[in-house]
Amino acid sequence: MQTSTDEFSDFINDAMRIIDAGKEKGIIFRLMGACAIRLHCPKFGYLYEGMKRSLSDIDLMTYGNFRMKLKPFFTGMGFTPNEAIIRYYGMKRHIYYDEKKNRTVDVFIDRLEMCHTIQFKGRLELDYPTITLSDILLEKMQIVKITDKDIKDTIIMLLEHDVGETEKEMVNMRYVAKLLSDDWGFYYTVTTNLKKIKEAVGEYEALTDANRQDVKAKIDKLLDAIEREPKSFKWKLRARTGPSKKWYTEVEEVIR
Repeated sequence: MQTSTDEFSDFINDAMRIIDAGKEKGIIFRLMGACAIRLHCPKFGYLYEGMKRSLSDIDLMTYGNFRMKLKPFFTGMGFTPNEAIIRYYGMKRHIYYDEKKNRTVDVFIDRLEMCHTIQFKGRLELDYPTITLSDILLEKMQIVKITDKDIKDTIIMLLEHDVGETEKEMVNMRYVAKLLSDDWGFYYTVTTNLKKIKEAVGEYEALTDANRQDVKAKIDKLLDAIEREPKSFKWKLRARTGPSKKWYTEVEEVIR
């Protein structure tokens, strides 16, 4: 189901309410996922409707030293904790519900552990109120079975932002390339997905030819930086085996 402009605004308002309240309590939260991209993309945000991209929940990243404060913080704001998830995954993930709006808040702690692991130690202070664009890109590109919604998110983000060498409103290709130069599996997933997006841009009628060429050029720039980055011995050793051996972690389905 497509998300309307009013619904998008409501998602963003709810996310900012949590982030700002956390700041008052000394808790660092940073927005992730589609909501983060929507917030970062005022110019091309209209494509969320044009490309029929819906939102389903609010994803946040925080640090482990705030873990014990999470449940009292969210219950104090009227959210209901998923006690089973917190008992089982509590060191790395919490889930809370806004039962009035039938909305989920997914809180990740220190790292995102999915098909590949993205560490956030020392990185949440680099942007506000979201994680960095570089980390948003990695969050999307680490998905081995990438979905249509993740492709749309990445296209919109790349239309709005350049690829360069800083974290300020830009995808830091040096950071991405350096990170992938030590992990062949992560490298393989990211580069495979970037190539898929290049092929997919022609499928969306909401995009102009200029939009498509812009996204392709930025992906080429990013791929070039990734390939040029010197690779570690560990990377080269794993590359010999290639995808004939499983290179990613199966994502365990979390029942919300």
